[in-house]
Amino acid sequence: MTAAAPPVALAEAPARKSARTRRTARLRRAAVPYLLLAPALITFGVFKAYPVVDSLLLSFTTGAGTATRAAGLANYRRLLDDPLFWTALRNTAEILAVQVPLMLALALLTAVGINSAVVRWRAVWRLGVFMPAVTGLVATGVMFAFLLRTDDGAVNRLLEAVGLPAVDWLGQPFWARMAVVLVLTWHYTGYNAVIYLAGLQSIPKELYEAAMVDGAGPVRRFTAITVPALRPVLLFTVVLSTIGTLQLFDEPYVLTGGGPDNATLTVSMYLYQNGFRYFDFGYASAIAYALTLLVAVLGAVQMRLMGEKEG
Repeated sequence: MTAAAPPVALAEAPARKSARTRRTARLRRAAVPYLLLAPALITFGVFKAYPVVDSLLLSFTTGAGTATRAAGLANYRRLLDDPLFWTALRNTAEILAVQVPLMLALALLTAVGINSAVVRWRAVWRLGVFMPAVTGLVATGVMFAFLLRTDDGAVNRLLEAVGLPAVDWLGQPFWARMAVVLVLTWHYTGYNAVIYLAGLQSIPKELYEAAMVDGAGPVRRFTAITVPALRPVLLFTVVLSTIGTLQLFDEPYVLTGGGPDNATLTVSMYLYQNGFRYFDFGYASAIAYALTLLVAVLGAVQMRLMGEKEG
C-alpha cells in the first residue's frame, strides 16, 4: 500500500501553487507597459537608432557605393582640407546671421501687433500669418523661383514700378543668398509669431497697467516688461531657428540649386551631393556628424546663455 501524504505536505502544495500564481500575475502586469511600448521602441530602433549608429560607423570608411573599406579618421581629416565644405559652412553661417535675427524681430513685432487691444478679429490674423508655415517647402521654392525671375518676375516688376532697378535675384551670389533669406523669412515668420503670441498672452495685464500709471510709454513697456517676460520664449525660438538654418536644404536646393558659383551651397546640400550624387557615403556621413557636432555646440551655448539669463 502507498503511504498517505503527510497533512503538512498537502497544505504546502496549494500554498506554493498560489505563490507561483501571484508571481506570474505580477510578471504579467509588469510586462504590460513594455508590450505597449514595444511597437514604438522597435520602430525607433529600426528607423532611428540603427541608421544613426550605422552612419557613425560608415563615417570611418571610404569608397563609392558598396566598395567601401576602413579609413579611420581620413574622412574627418579630409573635411579640414576641403575648401568646398568651408564654402558651404560659410554660406550657411552668413544666411543664419542675417535671416534668424530678421525673422525673429519681424515675428515679435507681428505678435505684439496682433496682441494689441485695438486689433479685432485676432483669430483671422493668426491664421493669416501662420498660413505660410503650412505651405510645402518645395512649393514655396518653386513659387519664389517664379516671383524672383529677372526678366518677368513679379518682384522685379514691382521694383520697376516704383522707379527702382531690377535685381538679378538668382544670378548674382549676393542676391541669391538674399533670395534664400527672403524665402525663409516669409515661410517661418508667422510660425514664430504664433509662439510669441502665446507667450504674450501669458504676461499679466496688471504689469502693463501699473507701468502706464507710472507714465511708461509703449516703447518703455515693451523693453521693460515684454522683452524680459518673453526671454525664455525668445531663446527657445533662437535655438530652434539656429538648428533649422544649419540644416537648411530644401529652399536653396529648389530655388538656386546651390548656385550661382556655389553661393547658396549649404552644408546639408553638400552632404546630399556627396552621398547621393557621388555615392561617397563615408564622407557624407562624416559631414553629417560634423554638422551634428556644430548644432550640439551652438545649442549648448545658447541653452547656457538662457540659464544664465534666467539666473
